Amino acid sequence: MTFSQLLEAVRDNPQSVTIPASWSQGRSCFGGLIAALQFEAMRAKVDRPVRSLAICFVGPPAVDTPISFEVEILREGKAVSQVLGRAVQNGETVTLVQGSFGAPRESMIVVEAEPAPALKPVNDTPALPFVSGAMPEYLRFIDMRWALGGLPFTHTQSRAIGGYVRLKDVEEEKLTEAHLLALVDSWPPAVLPHLNKPAPGSSLTWTIEFVQPLPQLTTHDWTQYKAVIEHARDGYGHAAAGVWTPKGELIAISRQTVTVFG
Repeated sequence: MTFSQLLEAVRDNPQSVTIPASWSQGRSCFGGLIAALQFEAMRAKVDRPVRSLAICFVGPPAVDTPISFEVEILREGKAVSQVLGRAVQNGETVTLVQGSFGAPRESMIVVEAEPAPALKPVNDTPALPFVSGAMPEYLRFIDMRWALGGLPFTHTQSRAIGGYVRLKDVEEEKLTEAHLLALVDSWPPAVLPHLNKPAPGSSLTWTIEFVQPLPQLTTHDWTQYKAVIEHARDGYGHAAAGVWTPKGELIAISRQTVTVFG
């Protein structure tokens, strides 16, 4: 199934969505996809733009097994809605998402974002080839161009990674927050290039904030990404990231705590 087909499946029946093995990440489903599907179920209940999501990956959701995407409205204020999303599989919670959806307010405060990273042009950056069995299966659906820092497991002691990313082999449609969740989480933890051999690593918690209104982009447009390691020790890494349009407009701000077994 394509990404668009899975989004359609959760809109049609959020109580039972089965993710195929082609979207696996190690022994579980791709976390960015789980977050995107849970968000899509939450968005259907709220008529306000999403401002931030706090995501906790409680346990590894299995592929080829139905998942229920539950939604609870915690509070509806004058401008802000607080929403809880829970992905449940076999009676156990596998992912929790707390979302803040907020209507725009009048304000005299306007602060422009930091500029986008200076990357080589996308056409001068080679595509990351997909190698089945050696890479997470979900990467077959991702078009990624590595432009900053070392690749995972190359013992590269850089603090930052980044480049360009978009979905592969998709029909052109409006780029939404659900697409961005998959694109941001498709990048590996920024600490993995520090390792000299393959070792498992996964997101523990993830917060992402969206700049609203989103710029007018489609699924065929590239997004720029840069993640910077802020601290890493004892098998945990902390990184902050940004996502920009091809014109350098900030789209989203992301922060992750990751676990690394190496």
